[in-house]
Amino acid sequence: MDIATSLQSVRQRIAAACARAGRDAAAVTLVAVSKGQPAEVVRAAAELGVDLFGESRVQEARAKIGLCPARLRWHLIGHLQSNKCRDAVQLFAMIQSVDSLSLAREINSCAEKFAKTMPVLIEVNVAGESSKFGYAPEKVLAELREINALPRIEVHGLMTVAPFARDAEKVRPVFRRLRELKGECEALLGAPLAHLSMGMSGDFEVAVEEGATMIRLGSAVLGPRAAAKPAADGP
Repeated sequence: MDIATSLQSVRQRIAAACARAGRDAAAVTLVAVSKGQPAEVVRAAAELGVDLFGESRVQEARAKIGLCPARLRWHLIGHLQSNKCRDAVQLFAMIQSVDSLSLAREINSCAEKFAKTMPVLIEVNVAGESSKFGYAPEKVLAELREINALPRIEVHGLMTVAPFARDAEKVRPVFRRLRELKGECEALLGAPLAHLSMGMSGDFEVAVEEGATMIRLGSAVLGPRAAAKPAADGP
């Protein structure tokens, strides 16, 4: 896998999607999804200018981050168990997967212990898939004020994982609904939210056209993951 070639292609596709939507390509941040990738792949991407990586499991990230350049930033993009919050608060610059008020409270408590303010995104299960985590859209609005009021939490926006579709146009309504929900959240809070994290390797161009400010790309940038899956976080 030639990461340099892949990066060039992805950046061209982002620029083209932004041009179609009348957006500035600089407004879209690439999160290179490094779950299942060894540290040497992360280091190779870092040498090409990638500085933000996404991990799904706290345990895998803890083992990998120390093997990579200290200047890199890391986001947690996978489901977070409450008993992993302490490590997550220490390891990550942002937690993109807050999916309950109880989890937000636990993150807040851990952040308080480290005298740290934790940027987060609220994960929304827009399509209502039973196999995925995330808030139902209406519940976000019901609990957003309480999450936002937690003193060590900063709500920076929303995140979603769209259903798999061979035709990315089929998930455009999911991305559009998240953008609309962001507007509803901003009206509720009386303040802007900076980010919409949506779009992955198979559908990111549609997500960009619908307003994504962060796209989470794994195979499109770093190539296929190793066949062996990393162990899930234990208790």
